[in-house]
Amino acid sequence: MAEQRRPRRRGQGELEAQVLAALREAEGPATAGWVQERLGADLAYTTVVTILSRLLDKGAVTREREGRSFAWTPSADEAGLAARKMRKVLDGERDRQAVLASFLTELPPGDERLLRELLRQDEAEKDD
Repeated sequence: MAEQRRPRRRGQGELEAQVLAALREAEGPATAGWVQERLGADLAYTTVVTILSRLLDKGAVTREREGRSFAWTPSADEAGLAARKMRKVLDGERDRQAVLASFLTELPPGDERLLRELLRQDEAEKDD
């Protein structure tokens, strides 16, 4: 008797990343059905809608009514979403200064220089 293989089970974070990647490929707002087609037939429509709803709750996507359904759009690019995650972690900590200080001491020298340059640019823009 031949052994049947089930499709590999994806983790929630992996599915969210795949859904966001599919939305970024779209040339505008995309429906859950479109996302499902992009990700493959082994993913149920209801799963896609669930992931999109979770992403909406996290502020990672927006939606607008399109007929009886919704069209979905990423709310930011990859850098913006990563920054949002970092901010959420920082906002959840009691000692913000200690977290930032620890973060800075862990940065490799190139990233530290880049951060300093970005802060200088931001200050210069505020002074203008």
